[in-house]
Amino acid sequence: MKKTPSSLLQITGLQKSFSAPGGGRQRIVDVPAFHLDAGAQLALAGTSGSGKTTFLNLIAGILQPEAGTILFNGVRVSDYSESQRDGFRAQNIGFIFQTFNLLQGYTCLENVLLGMLFGRGASRVRAVSLLERVGLGDRLHHRPHQLSTGQQQRVAVARALANQPKLVLADEPTGNLDAKNALAALALIRESCRESGAALLLVSHDPQVLGWFDDVQDFHQINAAVDREVAP
Repeated sequence: MKKTPSSLLQITGLQKSFSAPGGGRQRIVDVPAFHLDAGAQLALAGTSGSGKTTFLNLIAGILQPEAGTILFNGVRVSDYSESQRDGFRAQNIGFIFQTFNLLQGYTCLENVLLGMLFGRGASRVRAVSLLERVGLGDRLHHRPHQLSTGQQQRVAVARALANQPKLVLADEPTGNLDAKNALAALALIRESCRESGAALLLVSHDPQVLGWFDDVQDFHQINAAVDREVAP
């Protein structure tokens, strides 16, 4: 009998607004309903400025929603305090940024180890294993400026997987890479998530990237906020 996927992420009525330049507030995210199954790989398509990054930041707990519910494995994390959200993120979520967000004064190995400190604890054996898995076993002690952009993205992937997350969020992860490195990074991200059993939620506006996914959803259809002003 085929096993029914379990829901990892359930979102209802999620809203977030920011101050508008001319005064008042602008609704950026208004997602009535969204869900993601454990182990699933989903791409969200949308133009720049459509709220995709804000949506990921809300899921990760980097931002606090002004309304709505985020359930993660049945736990209502949208009600957590900032410190609770930080701990939750370290334990459950890996984040791959377009700009990599590597610490420039630290080596590849140290960047991965430092990410582990906020989760289950640093493990040099696991950090080295992850870097070897992404093809950087001979670059452990190199600093980011000594690496190509493709290699820096590989460090970011290793760091995102360091704490064995249940969910990996990828925000335009190939945006700073050339076509060859972009495809290699995307394949690495998808394969690494599949091997570790982590779900993957990736956002992109690139048709080539989106073409790699069987499951693609238009974020403009998910997000009801389109240039909407809200009361102060």
